[in-house]
Amino acid sequence: MANIKALNLALAFLVELAALVALAFWGVHTGGNALAKVGLGIGAPLLLAVFWGAFMAPRSKRHLTGITYLTVKIVIFALAALALIAADQLALGVIFGVVAILNALLAYAWKQ
Repeated sequence: MANIKALNLALAFLVELAALVALAFWGVHTGGNALAKVGLGIGAPLLLAVFWGAFMAPRSKRHLTGITYLTVKIVIFALAALALIAADQLALGVIFGVVAILNALLAYAWKQ
């Protein structure tokens, strides 16, 4: 069981990185011109990274805990999945959403 929990932690890190990539992909596909593509492609994941560092990172002074942490994490991952869907990547968005939410729920249940 310890190996499965360790794999879930590793998957959590990959899901967090994938959420940043999903937002960058959405930004590049959504922007109407080159400046908008670059701005959204960099700005959206940067905004998420700053938010994550402030409220979700384990060493943050304002780290959320418990059900609040789980809820915010699921909302962030759902937004990343919707970003993929909005960028015409339906299958990828659905797969990401399912994996990310299952990962978050397991991490919560296992107190990771």
